[in-house]
Amino acid sequence: MALRAEKKAATRAAIADAALALFLARGFDRVTVAEVAEAARVSVNTAFNYFPTKEDLFFDRQEQVVQRLAAAVRDRAPHESPVGAVRRLFLEELDRGEPTLGLSPDAGAFWQVVEDSPALQARARLLAQLAEEALADVLGGALGGSRWRAAVLAGVDRALHAQIRDRIRAGADPEAVRAEVRAEAETAYEALSKLA
Repeated sequence: MALRAEKKAATRAAIADAALALFLARGFDRVTVAEVAEAARVSVNTAFNYFPTKEDLFFDRQEQVVQRLAAAVRDRAPHESPVGAVRRLFLEELDRGEPTLGLSPDAGAFWQVVEDSPALQARARLLAQLAEEALADVLGGALGGSRWRAAVLAGVDRALHAQIRDRIRAGADPEAVRAEVRAEAETAYEALSKLA
């Protein structure tokens, strides 16, 4: 059973890697799923079995992204506040260079593909909305007024991600960006802790 799961994970990764390489080289709208399947050496049906839409091929970590804030709050220590849990998550991701933060010079090309595609822009907005809704669901069990609290927490997270994206796209050194964003995050989460 474990071998089968490993094989499926490897196939999924191969398809996603082939897709990203094509999208970065030619743009999202100029690449077909058939071309991705050919590059990954799988059938078109296999590609669709792993990724139901073309946008899913691009945002292959979308489930992780949607659930990350909610999971941090849900799995927090008994003494830890929701703001503290989200703060800890973000700073840990920053320290370890979590790939979805985009703290590498190559990330600028990824975001350029998004900027050039209305379909990807729409998907990015949907993912942000879904992440906020998942967080609100978890906060509903922990705090009153969960929707506005989720919107504030998710909004700060989006702003910090946007700061990374904008600075990297402007050619800033990733280590300098890391330091800048860490200081900004500390300020933001300190202010948010007064709301909790």
